[in-house]
Amino acid sequence: MRLGFKFASKSNTFFTHSSLPPAFPPSLPYFPSLSKNFTFSGKKKLSLWVQRVGYKTETQLSDKMESGNPTEQLIRNLYPPIEPYSTGFLKVSDVHTIYWEQSGNPDGHPVVFLHGGPGGGTSPSNRRFFDPEFYRIILFDQRGAGKSTPHACLENNTTWDLTDDIEKLREHLKIPEWQVFGGSWGSTLALAYSESHPDKVTGLVLRGIFLLRKKEIDWFYEGGAAAIYPDAWEPFRDLIPEKERESFITAYHRRLNSEDLEIQYAAARAWTKWEMMTAHLLPNDENIKRGDDDYFSLAFARIENHYFVNKGFFPSDSFLLDNVDKIRHINTTIVQVYMMFAVP
Repeated sequence: MRLGFKFASKSNTFFTHSSLPPAFPPSLPYFPSLSKNFTFSGKKKLSLWVQRVGYKTETQLSDKMESGNPTEQLIRNLYPPIEPYSTGFLKVSDVHTIYWEQSGNPDGHPVVFLHGGPGGGTSPSNRRFFDPEFYRIILFDQRGAGKSTPHACLENNTTWDLTDDIEKLREHLKIPEWQVFGGSWGSTLALAYSESHPDKVTGLVLRGIFLLRKKEIDWFYEGGAAAIYPDAWEPFRDLIPEKERESFITAYHRRLNSEDLEIQYAAARAWTKWEMMTAHLLPNDENIKRGDDDYFSLAFARIENHYFVNKGFFPSDSFLLDNVDKIRHINTTIVQVYMMFAVP
């Protein structure tokens, strides 16, 4: 088993160097969740909650975590870089065409990777979560993101359009059923897809679960996270006049949909930099620089804000939880770790 650590911010967009279990066929046993605490330098505490399906028993995992150096025991490197063996574009509506690719073993266990954001797009490093000898790895860019066209388009761009696209891609690739892997927004979409098509899902890997509930959005975009990242918050806040600060989501929505492209770009840069500066426990300069890329940030900010303004296009705040009974039979691995700072 390969475990990765995930540290909470937003709904949890940071994932360290790691790779997840090479496989967990439905026949494998399910082990209940386990919880352990580790202490680092006397000031930081890391708590790990894992629902485990696979190759090691709970006792074996517990023994590893109680060893002298838990991070060395549990954190593993990603798999080596690989290139796709096939790529293509699939027209999924009158408006949208999505980019897709396949890598790894063409005859392997199929797994579809659902990227974050929404609007973040895929990257070559996403292939490295999976054992290329075991998995047939499918990546695709969701509507308006990455290489999909039209770029940054919000028309006919909803959660339910995306779940339909996943099904269209599965059918296009002639895959009877597949494993679904998603983190942050990708976990949201993975749950929505699985609850809509539970018979097509062989297993779920969810890391940094984000349910797109009001309290999650409010905490990150309306000031809660500012207490943890005050320096990053100030530019995000200061773009908006004080009279509009009753709702930053709404204020940014106006600017990201302005008829003036320069206003859109300025809002997109501020939104994306806030996200990228808070996506890691420690600053990641390469990630932060993405906020200066107008092409990337426009799609990322516009699409993400569009989904948040529309509450994920869910009929209720607790929709995903209300429908969880539909997927209780699906073997699932959850990686959800929080870094908490002790008070001196």
